[in-house]
Amino acid sequence: MFQHLFNPSVQHTLDLIGIFVFAISGSLLAVRKNFDVFGIAVLAEITALGGGLLRDIIIGAVPPAAFTDLGYFTTPLVAALLVFFLHPEVERIQVGVNVFDAAGLGLFCVTGTVKAYDYGLGLTASAALGLATAVGGGVLRDVLANEVPSLLRWDRDLYAVPAMVGATMVVLCIRYDALTPLTSGLAVVTAFVLRLFAMRYHWRAPRAWHRRSTVREEESS
Repeated sequence: MFQHLFNPSVQHTLDLIGIFVFAISGSLLAVRKNFDVFGIAVLAEITALGGGLLRDIIIGAVPPAAFTDLGYFTTPLVAALLVFFLHPEVERIQVGVNVFDAAGLGLFCVTGTVKAYDYGLGLTASAALGLATAVGGGVLRDVLANEVPSLLRWDRDLYAVPAMVGATMVVLCIRYDALTPLTSGLAVVTAFVLRLFAMRYHWRAPRAWHRRSTVREEESS
């Protein structure tokens, strides 16, 4: 019902851009962890496609889009090769990569929510899967790299919250019959801008009230 809010060719291009920058982040972590070329490729694929795979399996959209569109599967491999040979140069443009990553976050939280709703899920479940689409790959990346997922760390700038806001805007628009290309685009932009502000001003989620923890605090590098 809502899957064709955007022009299909434009949607496909945006998906590939989002997949590419997510794969770049996975590849860079693999390099920092001293993984070999196979490990770099695996982390690139998992980061880029993990959230969408999780969503598609849950909603029964099988085979998942990652395996029916060759572009979705090969784009992370291109990113992995780029980082394998040029990772010092890619590291130097990390700020630019982060901006595109924020754009991918905004896009995927919206498209993931819409697709879940089109497959019959309720509004709350659709929003949850929209969030999973946007951040699931990053969680899987960190787990495979033996890291505490950035999503769960207090010393990381807000990442899930912007995606939650974007997904919530979508389900509210569906609820009040106001979901259009314009309102969907507004949800994408809102999540994108919130993520940019979070990176710029280091916004973080609050920790437990009157917290008394003996765990050593690790400041972000």
